[in-house]
Amino acid sequence: MAYPDYPDALIARILRSVKTIAMVGASPHESRPSYFAMKYLLDKGFSIIPVNPGQVGKEILGQKAYASLSDVPPPVDMVDVFRNSQAAGPIADETISNKDRLGVKVFWMQLGVINEAAAKRVEAAGLTVIMNRCPKIEYGRLSGEIGWYGVN
Repeated sequence: MAYPDYPDALIARILRSVKTIAMVGASPHESRPSYFAMKYLLDKGFSIIPVNPGQVGKEILGQKAYASLSDVPPPVDMVDVFRNSQAAGPIADETISNKDRLGVKVFWMQLGVINEAAAKRVEAAGLTVIMNRCPKIEYGRLSGEIGWYGVN
């Protein structure tokens, strides 16, 4: 499927079905987009597991941080990549190797994160892939909280 032309029905179905998200690249810094996205999604009732090797032994927004997906306890419905496009490749491979243990169904790459080769590997492993989109923005847009042109 081409990006960013994902049908709204697909995005909505994903956001309705996902309960637990492993956010790779979650930041404890309030000025970082991952912090805002994590806070918003927590406020909407999602469970967020921050994955950031520099934050192991600490918490981000009250959630225990893990070094890698291999350290995260199940279940995880979705892996959300808040890293650059190049880093998405190794994260995709780690997701594939942990997908059965964690129960991952969706591999989501944030705005500006595009890695076609990683997407093909993850799709071949049976997961749904979203690239170059933000679940926070999509949730707000589809719930009517925000529109493409700003806050409703």
